[in-house]
Amino acid sequence: MFNPKLFLNPDLFSEKVDKKTTRAGFGSGLVKAGELNRNIVALTADLRDSLNMGEFAKKFPDRFFECGVAEQGMITIASGLAVSGKIPFAASYATFSPGRNWEQIRTTIAYNNVPVKIIGGHSGLLTSPDGATHQALEDIALMRVLPNIKVIVPCDYFEAEKATFAMAKDETPNYLRLSRPELPALTTEKTPFEIGKAQVFWETKNPQVTIIAYGEMVYYALLAAKQLEEKKIEVEVINLSTIKPLDTKTILESVKKSERVITVEDHQVAGGMGSCVAEFLAENYPVKVKFLGVRDSFGESGTSGELLKKHGLTVENIVSAVEDFLE
Repeated sequence: MFNPKLFLNPDLFSEKVDKKTTRAGFGSGLVKAGELNRNIVALTADLRDSLNMGEFAKKFPDRFFECGVAEQGMITIASGLAVSGKIPFAASYATFSPGRNWEQIRTTIAYNNVPVKIIGGHSGLLTSPDGATHQALEDIALMRVLPNIKVIVPCDYFEAEKATFAMAKDETPNYLRLSRPELPALTTEKTPFEIGKAQVFWETKNPQVTIIAYGEMVYYALLAAKQLEEKKIEVEVINLSTIKPLDTKTILESVKKSERVITVEDHQVAGGMGSCVAEFLAENYPVKVKFLGVRDSFGESGTSGELLKKHGLTVENIVSAVEDFLE
């Protein structure tokens, strides 16, 4: 059942559930943060409107920088602004940032530990029509290996807005992973958010499996949990909105009850969230782990449903993985 302490959306399983993009939540959070702190500035690589930065640019034109199609330059400029006391939000598509400019991020931001906020939009498989060149499936692996950088993946509009606002107050570099499509509102304005804190969205006293997901995959995990409940199979669903630093306490509390873990992500299995969870459990509480994600392949053009089915990430795939696990 839903965790009553988190004020989740009661209409989640309804056909009337509200849907918005996480990039819209980012845009709203950026404006709200900018209103409170004049040191917040924004940069983009010719993707202002696509990443919902237009309102910030309109409201604070002297604090918005259009860098053109030059992601390496954008990051270098952002690091310079950070050294000068500003709080830069540098946004592009994730396949280009951190995909194209990883060395600049490593050397000018992570190494110097300056509070640049790197925004990677249009990530994951659900950038479906744009194909392999624009489906960032490696970005979490790229960013979580860098010292000092926190990695955050919101599950809906409200969480993206709150994450952006929280990042503005954080004194370290951050990476915010955003997706393209409209997503169901899982949370509400009352749902708490804290960088570094995972949340058990679907909880039970005696879970047989712990399902860990982030971003858009949390919705599919919750749908799977509802179906499994009807089959008298108890699971817990953790929304791991911060992949780094990992909330080991919340994960361990659930896994000690279930003794089984399934990770779900629209990212390469190698180096992704599942790897991060497995690394922690291998050292601290070894249990069986199943990984649902992209396995050593690039994306391709197709509908969201087609791509999720191909890579084994549908609700049915999650339900089957749990049932197979228990057998």
